[in-house]
Amino acid sequence: MNGHQGAQVDEQRPETAPHLTVAFQGNPGAYGEIAALNALKSAGVPHSGVTTRGYPTFHEVARAVEGGEADYGTLPVENSLMGAIHQAIDLLSETELHVVGEVVVRVSHCLMALPGVQVEDVRRVISQQPALDQCTGLIRKYGLQPVPGHDTAGSAKDLAARGARDEAAIASARAAELYGLDILAREIEDEPFNFTRFMLLARHEPASSDMPHKTSLVFAVRHTPGFLVETLNELRGLNLSRIESRPRRDRAWSYLMYVDIEGNARDPQVAQALAGVLRKASYAKIIGSYPRAAETVG
Repeated sequence: MNGHQGAQVDEQRPETAPHLTVAFQGNPGAYGEIAALNALKSAGVPHSGVTTRGYPTFHEVARAVEGGEADYGTLPVENSLMGAIHQAIDLLSETELHVVGEVVVRVSHCLMALPGVQVEDVRRVISQQPALDQCTGLIRKYGLQPVPGHDTAGSAKDLAARGARDEAAIASARAAELYGLDILAREIEDEPFNFTRFMLLARHEPASSDMPHKTSLVFAVRHTPGFLVETLNELRGLNLSRIESRPRRDRAWSYLMYVDIEGNARDPQVAQALAGVLRKASYAKIIGSYPRAAETVG
């Protein structure tokens, strides 16, 4: 399935810097598109402008980058409230793409409806299930019936197309602007501490940079008592910002460990630790060593 083009943003960069395309999952106005519009700057990638292009699934985002249809792609890997986004994380170990940057998006949900519709007119609210789960207070307050949709911006787009005046959607303020909807309420999420971390993927490894880095790797060890602890001990002295296990798809009751390390793989201490993991692990892959997000966008 072909993707659909999203936004274009021009930047004041040297004429030699290229205009680049960044793929994301969802429709224009999705938080993934907000990540795509900001990811190159966050990663320090020179560019003269950005064109975003949306795809229905995470796999199609990866395929678009692998096939050269997009220069880069963004995938959400964790949310500060909902935790890891496992479908995207699993894809990182399966693709040959490199993580070359990250961007953290502030998720600020809005309740939106057709122009002229009031909150009292609304009976149903449509959005992606995680967004509905994050706005239960407002849904209960107005006695709305939650209806799961494919994604946040897609729900706003569908509402505008159907013209239903007894429905509302939950999505970003950008989605309301794109699809001509009125915002009935802003910042409706139950918890304000709502952020999603996206990884930026490319066919090539990241260029050398002096920016503070993260290094992400995935590994598996033999099913032997104490061997996982021994392998993790190779990372002692380093700051691990994330560690979690995921079931392997090719072997029952076997697990992959995903680890994020604060530091550049070229740093001697980090390089020595990674070498130790590679020696002990039955499978290991460095997903990327990349500039870490310096600020939140959105």
